[in-house]
Amino acid sequence: MNDKQLIAKHAADQVADGMLVGLGTGSTANYFIEELAHRSREQCLKVSTVSSSIVSASKAQQLGLPIMGFEQVSHVDLYVDGADEVSPELTLLKGQGADLVREKLLATACDRFLVLIESNKLVQRIGQRFPIPIEVMPFAWQLVKKLLEANGGHGDLRQNASKNGFIISSAGNLILDMNFGAHIDAKTLNETLNGIPGIVEHGIFYGLATTVLIGVNGEVEERQASL
Repeated sequence: MNDKQLIAKHAADQVADGMLVGLGTGSTANYFIEELAHRSREQCLKVSTVSSSIVSASKAQQLGLPIMGFEQVSHVDLYVDGADEVSPELTLLKGQGADLVREKLLATACDRFLVLIESNKLVQRIGQRFPIPIEVMPFAWQLVKKLLEANGGHGDLRQNASKNGFIISSAGNLILDMNFGAHIDAKTLNETLNGIPGIVEHGIFYGLATTVLIGVNGEVEERQASL
């Protein structure tokens, strides 16, 4: 069992009967979905799920987990997902998969948000290794980019894999990948981005993680957010 599988199992063991569980997206989230389905089959665990992406919803359905639509959900008991970066104060950077709106909705609506990472995702500051993904309305991207540049950012629209067009989010928006350097802290940047018109959502998850589970050489390290 690798570290991703280990932390996924640890997270699945925290799911209680009757919970509505938010499913993340990515390789670690896939392991969690598999472990949750295993518990559901082997231990007759009764759960419902809501997914942050079509990919995860499809995987859950294939494994026999009941999926609810977003329009049916007003509250989530537990959300489990990965992150691209995690800072010492447990601020997250997410959004390399461009499903920011659904992910932020689940992170905000849940009682507990479990974040599953390997130790290489730990950073000293958000934006250390990845640009900040910023989902923007297509007609507004140039205006938003100019405002971001006025706040010290630099970057451009995210291109697709073929480099012949731009990535479109699941909500039909464009993604600006912006670097801000070390001169602005995550709390301030989060507030700044929240206040710019035309931004639909962004990848800074500030004050949302409840617990971070870190896989380190066959062991699980658990870090709790300070209240």
